[in-house]
Amino acid sequence: MSRLTGKSTTIWVVSDGRRGIENQALGLAEAMARQIDGPVTIERVTVRKDGFVTLPARSDPDIWIGCGRAAIPLARRHKRIFPDSYFIYVQDPRSRHGDFDLIIAPRHDRLHGDNVITMIGSPNRVTDDVLAAGKAGFATELDALPGKRAAVLIGGNSKRFKLDDTSADYLEARLDDLLAQGIALMITVSRRTPDPMRERFRRHFEAEPGAWYHDGDGPNPYFAFLAAADWIFVTEESTNMLVEACTTGRPVYALPLTGTPGKFARLHADLEAHGAVRPYLGELAQWTYAPLDETGRVAGECLRRYRQHAGGLTDATG
Repeated sequence: MSRLTGKSTTIWVVSDGRRGIENQALGLAEAMARQIDGPVTIERVTVRKDGFVTLPARSDPDIWIGCGRAAIPLARRHKRIFPDSYFIYVQDPRSRHGDFDLIIAPRHDRLHGDNVITMIGSPNRVTDDVLAAGKAGFATELDALPGKRAAVLIGGNSKRFKLDDTSADYLEARLDDLLAQGIALMITVSRRTPDPMRERFRRHFEAEPGAWYHDGDGPNPYFAFLAAADWIFVTEESTNMLVEACTTGRPVYALPLTGTPGKFARLHADLEAHGAVRPYLGELAQWTYAPLDETGRVAGECLRRYRQHAGGLTDATG
């Protein structure tokens, strides 16, 4: 293993493979890799529904990063197999805090401990290079939307929120008003968007000349939408999309759904305090703020602690 040599570092990303879960661990791994001198190999390790796991061939992890419930019991097993590896978990592992060297928890969860780093939201994969590549890949389609553009990121049902007919009525009215102002819309729905709502928005916006509606079929223009937007609108339940929108430095508006935010009100407050997010009250404004880079900040702290851990191993083994 590389430990402190800087010659080669292997990072395992462990999850059940769901994109929203895996991308948090993968985003942290990629951010750490950008701050490591020397080559880095990132290996995806997927836990299947039946619990079966295929490990990378001829690979031991220097750094093990897990996210999602499926990764939690695997960590204890892997610590016995790879005792020198550094184990990181993204989110709150509930009762298994002692199984990890480091836990990266959302600040709104209010988790504390010597092995806990808190952050606004969760790690993500958005970088300037990712945004530029996304925009370049859809240049023709974006050129067909002249003038000012708004990206609209629509989530769906969660434990606390529902995208119901009342919410949809509100969203359509707000977006129709933007179209009437000459603002082009780049609209995308998510995996959590209920099928009836997905079809409703398709019928409403697909024929609009000033709107580009993406329902998940074909190449994903999500990063292109973020990169090309003058404003970004995000439904309030989608914590990941809110945080990703705030990495751009563009004005971000939160759109309400039916429900109450609970602990996520603290996340909304943090994003508003950062200067990134405001509620949409019917009038567009322009403002600036420092793009949110919590992923990069946390990656740097993870590496600092990992190097302390690796240094201790070196001292112990001579």
